Amino acid sequence: MTTDPATHLAAATQRRVNQTRDRARAALRRLDREGTTITYTGVAKAAGVSRALLYRDPELREEINKLRDHSRAKTPRPPAAQRMSQASRDELLATLRAEVQALRQENRTLRERLATVLGEQRATGILTRQQHVNDTGAQQSQQPTHQRSR
Repeated sequence: MTTDPATHLAAATQRRVNQTRDRARAALRRLDREGTTITYTGVAKAAGVSRALLYRDPELREEINKLRDHSRAKTPRPPAAQRMSQASRDELLATLRAEVQALRQENRTLRERLATVLGEQRATGILTRQQHVNDTGAQQSQQPTHQRSR
């Protein structure tokens, strides 16, 4: 019994086509399970097949379009900050509260120090002004009358 080489070639081609479709379906299911947005490019890349194959195969195209429409209708995935665990959120909150407390204490200390320095400057400034008034008053009384009226 002799077999025609074309028969073997056709069978090999059919096996390859079936394996390629199976890879595309498996990738499509995996992407859907992971919650990844379904696109022709994404499925092609995940399955290691061409986009043309996905567009040419009516069953694959229908399945992709159905999942693509479904994934568009879903709400988008929350940002990473919203996906953090409650323990992580609690730890972050505790850290931020401690930092706020430390900054408030630092502000109190700086305000007290500023008040002290301003008080000292004011006291020194009053004495200096008083000495200046006393000194200039003494000098004015020593100047001739015609010079004071200028």
